[in-house]
Amino acid sequence: MTLMENKVALVTGAGSGIGRQSALALAREGASVCVSDVDVAGGEATVEMIMNNGGKAIFVECNVTDKSAVEAMVKTTVDTFGRLDTAVNNAGISGSQVTRIHDTDDDVFDQIMAINVKGVWLCMRAELPYMLEQGAGSIVNIASVAGLIGAPKAAAYSASKHAVIGLTKSAAVEYAKLGLRVNAVCPGYTETPMVTEITDVDPRMKEITVRAIPMKRLGQPTEIAEAVVWLGSDASSFVTGHEMVLDGGLTAT
Repeated sequence: MTLMENKVALVTGAGSGIGRQSALALAREGASVCVSDVDVAGGEATVEMIMNNGGKAIFVECNVTDKSAVEAMVKTTVDTFGRLDTAVNNAGISGSQVTRIHDTDDDVFDQIMAINVKGVWLCMRAELPYMLEQGAGSIVNIASVAGLIGAPKAAAYSASKHAVIGLTKSAAVEYAKLGLRVNAVCPGYTETPMVTEITDVDPRMKEITVRAIPMKRLGQPTEIAEAVVWLGSDASSFVTGHEMVLDGGLTAT
């Protein structure tokens, strides 16, 4: 029996990177998956990959900062597949600026908070009622090691991921007696478009980044996805309120 057999999963930001690989891994383990993203082409490509591998998936375009769109996304998932067992709230941005706080634009800060924090909050608020009705469910929020430590020249991003962990822990305690689990995954530097758009700016950036990681390499989205599947499945049934770090030893130094 596969980990997600007869389960239904929803993944936001699933058009690329960690979101895409999480959707693929959940489908591989037997879940029917709602793939969501603002990137229609990327999201539809993820669905095609799942279906080509014999899985079940639909695509729903959704901007996670839009309350109505989020509610419609979750409702479509349940209307299509009958339930919602696992929700992976992955949609997020790093922001286009790598700057000190006093040089950071207001609109950059606001956009990061709107997507990374309010987006997760809106998704959780829409997902929880369906899980409560079932008396079971697992939410996996994608945070970051930047939510555990300081991140120079990325204060807004770091603050947003600290907030995601706070939301995760608060919800975990609030719903623990009701059969629901809420956890977070905290990737370190992972080879995704979000990271490569930073490291590609300066050829030295990747070398400097890798040098700081004890394992001397970037993480792969597939590696993060395996943790997502485990936390989203019944295999982690006694785990809630946890921030799982996958960073090649970065925060252990």
